[in-house]
Parts: sequence; C-alpha cells; structure tokens
Amino acid sequence: MRKLLCVTFGGLPEAAELLSLSRSWELHCAADLSTAHGMLHDRPLQVGLLLLHQIDPDIYGEIDGFLKTHWGMQWVGVFPADSVRSPAYRELILGHLFDFHTWPIDEDRLNHALGHAFGYADLYASAAHVERGENMGFVGRSVPINKLRQQILKVANTNAPVLIWGESGSGKELAAHAIHENSARGTGPFIAVNCGAIPANLIQSELFGYERGAFTGAAREKRGLIEAAAGGTIFLDEIGDLPMDLQTNLLRFLQEKTISRVGGTRNIEVDARVIAASHVNLEKAVTAGLFREDLFYRLNVLLLDVPPLRERKDDLELLAQYFFKTFAQDKNPRLKGFGNKALHAINAHDWPGNVRELINRVRRAMVMAEGRLITPQDLGLERRNGTRNGAALDDARIRAERNAIYVSLQRTGKNITHAAHDLGISRMTLYRLMEKHGIHPDADKAGPKTDLM
Repeated sequence: MRKLLCVTFGGLPEAAELLSLSRSWELHCAADLSTAHGMLHDRPLQVGLLLLHQIDPDIYGEIDGFLKTHWGMQWVGVFPADSVRSPAYRELILGHLFDFHTWPIDEDRLNHALGHAFGYADLYASAAHVERGENMGFVGRSVPINKLRQQILKVANTNAPVLIWGESGSGKELAAHAIHENSARGTGPFIAVNCGAIPANLIQSELFGYERGAFTGAAREKRGLIEAAAGGTIFLDEIGDLPMDLQTNLLRFLQEKTISRVGGTRNIEVDARVIAASHVNLEKAVTAGLFREDLFYRLNVLLLDVPPLRERKDDLELLAQYFFKTFAQDKNPRLKGFGNKALHAINAHDWPGNVRELINRVRRAMVMAEGRLITPQDLGLERRNGTRNGAALDDARIRAERNAIYVSLQRTGKNITHAAHDLGISRMTLYRLMEKHGIHPDADKAGPKTDLM
C-alpha cells in the first residue's frame, strides 16, 4: 500500500476526515514538524499532506524551512479558505506544494490529487535514481554508455595499464574510478593526478617524491603520489602534458614497478596500477615527437573510449533531471523542473563541453530561473534568427584564441616552448590548439588570415 505522511497543526484532525484516505494509503501521522522530521529521517516517504486548521503567521517560517529540507517529497496542503489571501501562505503554496485544497475536505478530489502526486514522485524518483554499484557512476541507459560499462567490467579484472580517451568533460575520471572500484584493488587508494595542472618544476617531486636534503626546503623525506597509490590505482589525467624527461621515469616504473625519489639513490618497489587519460590523439603526439613511442605502447594495452555527450542523446533528459536533483539546494524554492521547451533545447544542442557543460548550464538555470519551470533562456540555449544563442560570441572567442596563438608565436620567434609559456599553457595543449586552428610554426609574419581579424 502507498505510504502517506500527514502533518497536522493545532492537533490531529477528526478521524472521519482521514477515514477515506486510510482506505487507499498507509497513514503516518505527526502532530508537529519536529515529529515529522524524525519520522522522515527513519522512514523516507515520497508524498506528504499538510493539514492546517487555522492561519498562524508565526508558523509560516517553520513550515517553509521544513519543506525546503524535505524538498524531494511531493506535498499537498489543506488550508483554511481565506489563507490564500495571505501573502505568506501564497508564497508557501506557490513555492513548495504540488497541489492545495481548502476545508472542508473533498474526499474524492483530495485522493485524486494525492494519487497524482504519488505518480509524479515515483516517475521522478525512477528517472533520477542512480545505483552506483550497477551503473558505475554513469547516469544513462544509451547504447554507448552501456557498452562502456561492459568494457569497464572487462578491464577491471586485470592489472594491465589502461588508456582512456575522451573529449574534455566527457567523464574520463569517472571511468577511471569505475575501473578501480570494480577491480580487486577497489579497497585500496585511488590517486588522481592532472598532469597538465602541476607546474613542470614540481611534477617530478609530486609524482616520485623526494629525499631529505634533495633541494632547498626539503627538510624531510616525502612520499610521492605514485607511492601513495600503493595497493591501489594512480590515475594520470592528461598524460600527454607530461614532460618528456618524466615520461622516461614513468616508463621505467611501468616496466620495473620501481621508482627513485628526487635526490635518492635507492629503488623503491611500488605495487600500483596505472590508468592514464588524454583528450588528444597520442599517436599524433608520438609522430610529432611530443610523446614517447615506447611509453605510448606500454600504456595502450587496454584502450577505453568515453563517448561524447552528443552521442548519448538518449541520456540527456535523464542527466539533466539527475543534476537538477543533485544541486537542488541551490535552486529557487518555486522551481519544480524543466519545461518542455527547455527539454527540446537540451536535446537539440550539440554539447561541445560534454557533461561538464550540461552541469554548468543546469546549475546556472536553477539559480537564475524566475518561473516554476526552467526555460531555454535560463539554460542559455534559446535560438535567435535560426542560430544558436551565443554563436556570435563563440566565433569571437575562436578568433581571439587564434590571434593570440599567432601573435605569441611571432613574438617568441616561433619557439613552441616559449610561446606555450607566454600563453600559460603546456606545449601539448599549444600543439593541439595550433592543429585546431590550422596554424603552423612557419606561418608568415604578415599576420593571421584576414577572416580572423
């Protein structure tokens, strides 16, 4: 039988008023908000009924706070008829309730409203529910994501290195986590390292550690991140940004399972599985002399391809609803979900920033939306004159990026290392951007093409 929480104010209502509900619902009644809160803590429910016999302005704030805490439930209220004239209770009704009724109770109508609320709650819960053990942290039921889950289970059963490829924001670290958690090393540490985020002069000591006195300020020895991953997994994100000299050290670790700390002379055995990831084509990087060929083949034992979001159209609505629920604490209390036009806009968008872009757009919409439902405008996905909103801005950004790269190359005498430092990016990233924009180191000094200006 469906369960219903009845919260009353001013004493429990007469038994006759709830008699009809007890035929269709398993009732759990609370005479105050504190009791109701405790009951929900012990026994989560999907639908609640608020019964208020008289208007009490002092209790409005308590009800508002209670409903914000239990926002995930669908609430139906029964209030005195003249309560709708009160601004405070209008705000309460519009901001929190699925439906509301006035005294005296119309049994059939109230039962219908509660049944509708239960159906909505059940549908919402089934759409947003994610069981990590089964879904490995990936929200979705599309063919590409199911295929990825199957591949993860296969590679998780080995100790061989894994190379994960995927566009930025597609979920490469999530895949690495899933491999680790489904492997025999799942109870061991999972250490994630972004090779492109650590300064080049620090990355060796961060990865391999150092001995006391190895350099000024090294007052004591320090274990590196690889050592910290012993018994578990080390995840090297953006492996393509790793400097060439450190690629040699990493190759040695993969071959011999030993490392040497900075300033040390002894070899330290470390039992850690390596999972690497990159959003650039490492084979092309090998051809360009930016990545060691032997390291590439040592890493590329098991290859996983994380699909971009544009190939997971069937998952878009499910993902949007999941993030709406995940970040619900940030939303306007009146906001109930996505309008149909917003869902159409989500499905029509190409999502170049992948899941990360979807998260950002949903979170922004949840804060900025002024109505009860999110609109395409709230998501920044409205169309104007037949083109995606923001297309002109995107074009301007592309032109600015292209010009900045060209100018930096000319200023540094076409020295890739110096130009990358000038732009504040890694050499690998600069090469990738040059390929993206069709810029070559030997570009003439006349400046970029006129269509870029």
